Amino acid sequence: MSITPTLTTLGGVTLAHARVLVLGGGVTGRSVAQVLSNMGAEISVYDESQSSEFDFHRVTLNEVSNINWAAAVVSPGWRPSHPIIADLRNREIQLLNEIDLAWEIKQQVAPGQKWLAVTGTNGKTSTVELTEAILKAAGVNAFACGNVGTPVIDAVTSDQRYEYLILELSSFQLHWAESAEFVAGSILNIALDHIDWHGSLAEYAKAKLDLLSRSVTVILNGDDALVVEGSAHWQGRKVFYTLQTPKPGEIGLVEDLLVDRAFVVDPMEAAMFCELSEVQPTAPHSVANALAAAGLARAIGIDHEVIRGAIKKFRPGRHRIELVLEQNGVRWIDDSKATNPHAAQASLMSQLSVVWIAGGLAKGAEMGDLIAQVGSRLRGAVLIGTDRELIAHELENKYPKVALVRVDPKPGHDRSSADNEFMNQIVTEAKLLAQNGDAVLLAPACASMDQFVSYGDRGDRFAKSVREIVGNNDNAS
Repeated sequence: MSITPTLTTLGGVTLAHARVLVLGGGVTGRSVAQVLSNMGAEISVYDESQSSEFDFHRVTLNEVSNINWAAAVVSPGWRPSHPIIADLRNREIQLLNEIDLAWEIKQQVAPGQKWLAVTGTNGKTSTVELTEAILKAAGVNAFACGNVGTPVIDAVTSDQRYEYLILELSSFQLHWAESAEFVAGSILNIALDHIDWHGSLAEYAKAKLDLLSRSVTVILNGDDALVVEGSAHWQGRKVFYTLQTPKPGEIGLVEDLLVDRAFVVDPMEAAMFCELSEVQPTAPHSVANALAAAGLARAIGIDHEVIRGAIKKFRPGRHRIELVLEQNGVRWIDDSKATNPHAAQASLMSQLSVVWIAGGLAKGAEMGDLIAQVGSRLRGAVLIGTDRELIAHELENKYPKVALVRVDPKPGHDRSSADNEFMNQIVTEAKLLAQNGDAVLLAPACASMDQFVSYGDRGDRFAKSVREIVGNNDNAS
């Protein structure tokens, strides 16, 4: 159930019968369209995908350019350099975005509601979900939203009357947003990603670091050079977390304990969050995410024991270093959510000997640093997707003994088809390369949309093929 705000203006636009253009007919665009329509606006949608279907009037490119819109709402994935955006700016049509619209609605319908925010190249979803779990364990009516799944505008207009929203924010959302504010925010890491959208690492980092100016307290990764350097100028309350021994005012690790030296009466002393073994999986990036979530929870006063209980119970969502099958000494692992080199590196470094399934859309990222770090751990690589030669080139130059297999779908491949022949072939090739003691790891370092519906679809297909080809064949032998 949702509520309809009684605002008569939004984003400076008088809503009654206002002709509002929504750019993008995906999840966010549809939610914005529905909320604004409920508030009296006349909604039209422009989407570049011809296959998209939605309940609102669809306009052509010619209509976009010739109608005098009251405002346009830009879905986060639209690049600022897009010709349509340039045309709307030239015509002085106001550009709005979902995050700021949700913030303005929240100010009316739920003025006491507080927002937390998490951004970073990797780990956002797990950190947001763990923060939600901690707050709920403390009896707080909290909800994770944003890039994690449910659009923020839907969470704000929900009849659940949430006390806290925990927003997962992408660099795209942060680029467009201007007015939303957060009682606490966290920047987890900054690494090469979405360079095709932002144009450079500097611009990508700038979007992430913009969270600083919106937050009262920020929880920052003290082990990430770009985060540390980028936040040096900011004069607000900064709390760094580290996988090393924390200094006074920080949170981090002391032997096998996650500890707090920031949100305590005496920073020369330390309070325990939890034992290291209670973070699952006990991988470095999972521990870092747990520290970030614990910091956010402490920033709003959640007790250490509550945090510990939630961490002990928490397990990350699907497609994050998820063990699918262990058979004949080979572990088959789905980390399809590793959609950039930084995430893939964390996954690959958690294994000693790997048959790596990699490739897809690199989004402008380079693969040289990744291969330099992980190449010695690779027995072989099964390469797929549009940008696989970026990976192949680095491996052939630096680790020529690593066996490479390239797999292509059949002509006319339909990524939405139920047929799983393409992934079956990928898994079959990986099975031929794998030996006792290896991990076959789907950590593609690339986005999925060239050959799969989503990273989740890619991971689901992998798991299905592994169980059918590896499990069934071995069981039958």
